[in-house]
Amino acid sequence: MTMLIAASAAFLAIHLLVSGTRLRDALTGAIGEGPYTGLFSLASIGIIVWMVMSYNAAVAGADNRTLYELGPGVRHMAIPLIGLAFFIGVQGLFLPNPTAVRGEMNARKEGVVQGVLHITRHPFLWGVAIWAGFHTAANGDEASVIFFGTFFILAFLGTFSIDAKRKRRMGDAWTDFAARTSNIPFLAVLMRRTSLRITEDFGWRFLAAMAIFVAVLFFHARLFGVSPFPTGWMPPI
Repeated sequence: MTMLIAASAAFLAIHLLVSGTRLRDALTGAIGEGPYTGLFSLASIGIIVWMVMSYNAAVAGADNRTLYELGPGVRHMAIPLIGLAFFIGVQGLFLPNPTAVRGEMNARKEGVVQGVLHITRHPFLWGVAIWAGFHTAANGDEASVIFFGTFFILAFLGTFSIDAKRKRRMGDAWTDFAARTSNIPFLAVLMRRTSLRITEDFGWRFLAAMAIFVAVLFFHARLFGVSPFPTGWMPPI
């Protein structure tokens, strides 16, 4: 469990204490944007591998306590919630977005606010937050709470960190983009700063997201040893 805690703490530290802060600005100023991005990506991948290995060991360990049990009803929320996470998060990967890595130049493009950006300007991070939040609730053992909780905290706080970084670096271009979008999903729609576009939200990006979701759904038991279906049904795949 100690290694999982250390790996999770390191993952949060490099993102919340380096990326999105003025320390990042100083580092990119010293070594350049490209080298920084490359080194940061390598560090992130390395720590994620460390987290996964530590999590697998911690789950099988004798000291992995059950912290809470929310009951079998939570399993019934798996498919709709994770489907929503894929609907938002995967579609966000296919869009030019000023909040994405090296995406600042997209802020001034005509029609940049499209698809799920009408829902949130951080679609991928909110997809991760929903995914991680559900798995934190559904798995009450200590190892799972640390592992999935780390991703939830990072994804949620990361949206605010990126907003602050973009505002600092982009000025008026960010102000205009932020005025037409929202961090919290659907807030800009409810405040009538934007509106949903059915043809965009349920176009080819939606089909791609749902295809990936269905594939993960039916291969989940084989990949992770746990059925995502409420009845525990195991697909014959």
